[in-house]
Amino acid sequence: MKLKYILCVVALIATSKSSFAQYAKDAIRYSTFGTGSTSRIKGIGNAGTAVGGDLSSVSGNPAGLGFFTMSEVSLTPEFDGSKSNSIYLNQPGAASKNNLNLSNAAIVFYSRLNTPSGQDKTKGWLSLNFGMGYNRTNNFDERISYGAKNSNSSINDYYASLANSSGVDAGTLQGWAYGQNLIDQYGSTTTPTYKSNAYPGVNQLNSITRSGGQSEFDLSLGANYSNKLYLGFGIGITQLRYNSANSFNEIGTASVLEGSSTTGVDRNFNSTFTQSQDTKGEGFNAKFGFIYKLLENVRLGATVTTPTYITIDDSYSEGLASSFNNGSNYVDGPADYPLTYKMRTPLKASGGLSVFFGKYGFISGDVEYIDYSTTRISSNDNYLADYDNGIIKSNYHAAVNAHVGAEIKLIGSVALRGGYGIQGSPLKTNGTQTKTATAGLGYRFGSYYVDAAYVHVTGSQTITPYDVGTLTPTASVNGTNNNVFVTVGYRY
Repeated sequence: MKLKYILCVVALIATSKSSFAQYAKDAIRYSTFGTGSTSRIKGIGNAGTAVGGDLSSVSGNPAGLGFFTMSEVSLTPEFDGSKSNSIYLNQPGAASKNNLNLSNAAIVFYSRLNTPSGQDKTKGWLSLNFGMGYNRTNNFDERISYGAKNSNSSINDYYASLANSSGVDAGTLQGWAYGQNLIDQYGSTTTPTYKSNAYPGVNQLNSITRSGGQSEFDLSLGANYSNKLYLGFGIGITQLRYNSANSFNEIGTASVLEGSSTTGVDRNFNSTFTQSQDTKGEGFNAKFGFIYKLLENVRLGATVTTPTYITIDDSYSEGLASSFNNGSNYVDGPADYPLTYKMRTPLKASGGLSVFFGKYGFISGDVEYIDYSTTRISSNDNYLADYDNGIIKSNYHAAVNAHVGAEIKLIGSVALRGGYGIQGSPLKTNGTQTKTATAGLGYRFGSYYVDAAYVHVTGSQTITPYDVGTLTPTASVNGTNNNVFVTVGYRY
């Protein structure tokens, strides 16, 4: 009974409007990870499926490893700068967060296959190259802040609705609210109704801080057949860490019963509902890919990434604290609710085409297909996943992601790059696309190279702090990420 209650609370408090249940929301969050890549591929909008010959192939299309004729190693740190602008009840808000991460580290070992004496050394299986690498595939870091005076509803109305539907048992959120004089019984003693004690016109402030990310350690093989067909296979070992801290504060005036009085006394109150989530997970997937040269300067590529199977340890906690100007102070919680469960992300299929213009550069384009409705969570002795899986099936659908980019080689060893990408929304309705614009610069000197990329990401979300029917408030949040990546590499 308590678990079912937790699902409802987390779904409605301080989460995206696209999220209808705790684990359904998280399942989609952890299914939207991208492909790790070097600054070169990021600079062309991550359109690298058919490019080959870049260390991004370790985590992307492993067939691209077949293009290597030397061993190579590289390292890519990143700077992430996120900013969110919100509108809540016509009042603007803003928050930002910056952090440093390791985006990519990879190495490939070139291995020439022996060609029997007397045979054409450009025909048959020419090389089998092994690569391994680390990639950051998802970034959860962000801060969101919004607030305004709300004359239409109070979060106490939400506590009251829970009390009317489920009672005020000890240890429940509505039980805490009742004990803290935020809600009370009104009406007859035979058919009482719980209502908020707050007068209309409360000041509300919601602060959300999210951190963590997903990463993947990849082991990949790429083979070259006659400099025409390239095949690859890879295994990815994934890790995720997601932390969220939410504080919803409300200040106003409430009518409170004191002592034996049957008439309420007006008291100023300050109440804060806090939530935190700490999630860790580990899993694995596999990748299969090919690149085929339709012409010497035209490459066609495709990759299939199997579903990722993840075991997740999730810990959710909540608490409620209130104070009144009569000196009364209340604190309940935090109460912790841990759960371990398994989930399966969708299969991802990618196709790409690259056209090279000799030593002058190339253009490349990719399309990815992901059916988010196939995400599944497994039930266990402590959790029945049918409700969340039903939410996923009915509210999410297949999405298409598109990437396009180009590299132009200037005189000398300098290259300019640019790209653009669109990530489709997993939501069936009211979803928004995430758009990415990129730019890059590369320089080669002997066996060394340095690449830099700038990635500008924009997206939006609608957050519902609590649900009270037609009077439910919403915050519109527009997010912007300005990220810089620098890759340093060596060929040997």
